[in-house]
Amino acid sequence: MYDAHGNDPWIQSLRSLISELWRTRPEMKFAGICFGHQLLALTLGAKVEPTQGRKWELAHTKMDLTTVGQRLFRTRSKQLAVHQMHQDQVTSVPSCETSDLLSEGMKVHVWASTEHTEIQGLYIRDRLFSSQGHLELGQEMVRKQVGLRQESGAIGEKDVEEVKYAEETAHLEHDGQVVAGAVLRFFHGDNHEID
Repeated sequence: MYDAHGNDPWIQSLRSLISELWRTRPEMKFAGICFGHQLLALTLGAKVEPTQGRKWELAHTKMDLTTVGQRLFRTRSKQLAVHQMHQDQVTSVPSCETSDLLSEGMKVHVWASTEHTEIQGLYIRDRLFSSQGHLELGQEMVRKQVGLRQESGAIGEKDVEEVKYAEETAHLEHDGQVVAGAVLRFFHGDNHEID
């Protein structure tokens, strides 16, 4: 119900806290999922916007991995799948040109994309790992979240195709554990060689 790019006081306070911690604790690592991915990217100078036509990306979604994504997830596969539940998306990659929080030469990697969302996740060695997709959602939670969004009016009649897709794919196996493993390796320092 909140947008990472919203002007809600608590969102602005959280962005300020992230900025302060990023500046004052260079050894601190940051991770974010969905809203957290968007908020971290925005704080680092990226753009976060609603998709064109406010289209939803719902349920089981195959993501195309970049070379960095394959290394992070320790796979030769070119795809992973996780559940999605969003309209807003990160639409640009943060850089030292967009934020003084990032130094020149700091590499910001996109680790996957979909047709709906070009920036599915960001990675900065020893600093940031984010994912638009929900590694924690399973069939029951996908169905519940879609239902709650329908009840609130966030998912409306125009979204009938996306809802049908969510109903048909919520039960499918996904790679949430693979993504979780990569996040844990990031916090443990095991991905340090990936720059």
